[in-house]
Parts: sequence; structure tokens; C-alpha cells
Amino acid sequence: MAKLSQDELLAQFSEMTLIELSEFVKAFEEKFDVEAAAPVAVAGVAGPGVPAEAAAAEEKDEFDVILTGAGEKKIQVIKVVRELTSLGLKEAKDLVDGTPKPVLEKVNKEQADKAAESLKGAGASVEVK
Repeated sequence: MAKLSQDELLAQFSEMTLIELSEFVKAFEEKFDVEAAAPVAVAGVAGPGVPAEAAAAEEKDEFDVILTGAGEKKIQVIKVVRELTSLGLKEAKDLVDGTPKPVLEKVNKEQADKAAESLKGAGASVEVK
């Protein structure tokens, strides 16, 4: 059997239906004990109509904790904001009064989750981005 070039192989694949191509991929995976699903899944996430931020969201390692509302226990929320940040009383109050505002920026997932949990425990509404 003659060896086919990459262009010749692509020409052959372009003539196949999607079902035939899918069957070929399955047979290829079985023959060579590999899995082609991982690259296809990554390409599918970043396909047309999907913003690049959505594809990068899975790999995100820095998060922002945004206070979206103080709730009924505003004083408790101000106390928690002061604990989480190095803000003084007036600055923390201004931050809580001016919602939506970021409380913490560019922190790791664990820190963001702990901060969001503390703020929610004080009665605030929080968003982690």
C-alpha cells in the first residue's frame, strides 16, 4: 500500500460524511489505544459564538469578590469587609454603601470562597467572578 501524504489524507476526509468520519475516529482510537475526545472538547468550548473569556474561565486562577448588596445587617457586613481588607471604618462603610463594588480582587479560589462565605454569613449578597 502506498503511503498517503497529509494533503491526500485531508482530501479523503473531506469527502467523508460526519458519520463516516466519526466511525473512523472510533476505529482509530481503538487501533492505536488513544483518545481524540480531549482536543475536540477544548476546540468545541472555544468555537464560534463563545467568548474567549468563557473558554478561559475553566483555567482561571484569580478571582474577584464583588459585594452586590449589603442586606439588612449592614453593620455586620461593614465589620466583615474590614476583616477581609485593610480598610478603615469610613472606607469600609463607603464600599458597602456604594455597592456593587469589589471587596477583594485577584485572589485565589480558596480565598475568594472564604470571603464570599463570610460576607454571605453577615447577610450580604456576593458575586465571585
